[in-house]
Amino acid sequence: MDNTQKLIELFKEFPGIGPRQAKRFVYFLLTRKNGYANELAKLIASIRSEVYSCESCYRFFQKDNTENTHCPICRNEHRDKETLMLVSHDVDFENIEKTKLYNGYYFILGGTIPILEKNPEYKIRQKELIAVLQTKIQSGLKEIIIALNYNPEGENTLSYLQHILEPITAPAKIKLSTLGRGLSTGTELEYSDTDTIKNALKNRQ
Repeated sequence: MDNTQKLIELFKEFPGIGPRQAKRFVYFLLTRKNGYANELAKLIASIRSEVYSCESCYRFFQKDNTENTHCPICRNEHRDKETLMLVSHDVDFENIEKTKLYNGYYFILGGTIPILEKNPEYKIRQKELIAVLQTKIQSGLKEIIIALNYNPEGENTLSYLQHILEPITAPAKIKLSTLGRGLSTGTELEYSDTDTIKNALKNRQ
């Protein structure tokens, strides 16, 4: 396998990228000047060395010159300590944060649970979530908002989360809520417009 084919295979591992798109990426790079490819390679290398996963919410953030291991949002003491929103991926967090309607904290699950999955606890950050919840409860947590895609995997993940969280939230009288149905069936948060997300937040159940 030559380097061109190796690069095509690597691009195919990107989410939503098939063989034809992967080839187009490679041939696009081949038509660019050397400086473009060098800059791209430099940025990819820097991301791995400069971007970290927050020790509280697990979202990726660019670390500054300090020794902070928590992202700016988790370090912000002015945010609402009574609410915690669970989302699947960083892109979902970014889309919700754009609405400027939610001022609580987040937790990135790192994925969703496929239907009929035999080991659901390995598809999301279950242990990390429970550990974070224990800390948040001590800080006055009152509500957990489960903000997932309105599709079969999202609904399956929601059911699983409700099942594992209820023994923790019920004794502490913490409300478990979901986004309102401003989101239509099959909707993904990543591609939802700001107004749709605002309505879903306002009408959460």
